[in-house]
Amino acid sequence: MQKLILLAAMLTTSVVVAEDRPNILFIMSDDHAAHAISAYGGRLAEIAPTPNIDRLAKEGALFTNAFCTNSICSPSRACVLTGQYNHVNGSFDLSGRVEAGDQMLALQMKKAGYQTAMIGKWHLKAEPADFDYYCVLPGQGKYHNPEFRVRGEKPWGKNLIKFENQHVTDAITDLTLDWLKEGWDQDQPFFLMHHYKAPHDYFDNAPRYETYLAGMDIPTPETLWNWGPKFGSIATRGADDELIPHIGTSIGSRNPRRSYLRDLPELYPDEFPPNYDPADYSDEENTRLAYNAYLRKFLRCVKGIDDNLGRLFGYLEDAGELDNTLIIYTADQGFMLGEHDYQDKRWMYEESQRMPFLVRYPKAIEAGQRFDTMIENVDYGPTMLDFAGAEIPESVQGRSFKWLLESGMEPQDWKQEAYYRYWMHMAHHDNPAHLGIRTKTHKLIYYYGCNYDGGYRTPPGWELYDLVNDPFETQNLYADPRHAELAAELKNRLAALRIRVGDDGGHFPACEAVVQEFWDYDESDRAKAREISRDYLQRRLSELDSGKRNVRTWAGE
Repeated sequence: MQKLILLAAMLTTSVVVAEDRPNILFIMSDDHAAHAISAYGGRLAEIAPTPNIDRLAKEGALFTNAFCTNSICSPSRACVLTGQYNHVNGSFDLSGRVEAGDQMLALQMKKAGYQTAMIGKWHLKAEPADFDYYCVLPGQGKYHNPEFRVRGEKPWGKNLIKFENQHVTDAITDLTLDWLKEGWDQDQPFFLMHHYKAPHDYFDNAPRYETYLAGMDIPTPETLWNWGPKFGSIATRGADDELIPHIGTSIGSRNPRRSYLRDLPELYPDEFPPNYDPADYSDEENTRLAYNAYLRKFLRCVKGIDDNLGRLFGYLEDAGELDNTLIIYTADQGFMLGEHDYQDKRWMYEESQRMPFLVRYPKAIEAGQRFDTMIENVDYGPTMLDFAGAEIPESVQGRSFKWLLESGMEPQDWKQEAYYRYWMHMAHHDNPAHLGIRTKTHKLIYYYGCNYDGGYRTPPGWELYDLVNDPFETQNLYADPRHAELAAELKNRLAALRIRVGDDGGHFPACEAVVQEFWDYDESDRAKAREISRDYLQRRLSELDSGKRNVRTWAGE
């Protein structure tokens, strides 16, 4: 009799544990900058609100210091999937892949009894085979009439379904709703990765949003117009500012190789005056026209995401599953929305490095919390596993912050710095390779300026920003003698952080040799940097003269 009572108690306990485990819905958009979400209170909050995303912050928690370790699509996704930094998971750039058998998050969720699904933008070269179900875009995917890869009799990539006359954001939401209604076995909790393509450029919204923000002048960042003489370094400006046209693609005409002013009038003619000719306008007027076209299309894509999340949340609520579901909203990185006249991401500057991170689960997370705790995308996987009661493998470098969400208190031994490394030197958007450290108050960036093989050199340089007094990063303090002690301290912390996360440079020794060569940055290093700057200018001008608009400089492209 006692054995039967004990067995009944054990069974009751196991049922309670299973019921207490939440469904997990991980929502990731592509390039959705935190300052384009109204809950973050940026310059766009009033004209382009995001009420459904904001709901997660109102009824859950929002993080102001969430960071990617590499602001590019594939590497960021690999970090979430593996819980590892890119120099460990091997996804350095857009050729990144995580093979079946290594897709840690899906594997551990399945072991814990979750039904797993991956729907939307995958953007990793290998098949997402460790998920129970997948329906993913091929590569970048298309905004209109999208195709999706599914399991089937043909090899990976050959089994396709197509959504005619649909926008990709709507299609991804439809696919997720169909899976929740028809594919989810409700005897198991679900782990669902729901990934939007939008608002990746070149932005193309659903036709129903064409009137949204039409004709409106979008608020501009001050740094679009006024960089200031103390922004950047020789690495981003050149020895005598001669590289300003050639480092970082632009909104206006600054970069002769690639700018939104060059590309958008042809892509979105309705966003420009009739018979538009840049020669009829001043530089400032042209920049403003390109900026407005850029932001309107971007924000229309964001509007499509927010409206579709309203559909998704509404279904979960009607089904009685909303409060049983841990919901996370994030993006694979941030995005430059005109700051410093830069487009795209890749930079370690705030708008690019910062990720939005909002989370709702009323059973464990108190509503309305706002955290400045530093988290990185390598921490997302272990946190979800912790909520699932799943095992976190020793291979995972990130750390769960479940306790923080439940208690509202940052652990005393929590990290106080984030590591960053961008590897794709001068590819696509003319960004030099760099690495750095970000604390709650400061940022140190080291542009070492070479590709994987140590070649295609751009001038090395260091940048130090005081994020408390200079949140828009306009004053590089590295060369200021008053901040020499701080620069030395952060440089030492960066060296220690590289060791701690395992970036010893062993993957690409020739590249690491360049990193070490200019680490001290004494006068001889500065002199060589000036020489490299002049040499690079001549190389770039020669490339432009020969019509090489798409310079390929990195291994694997």
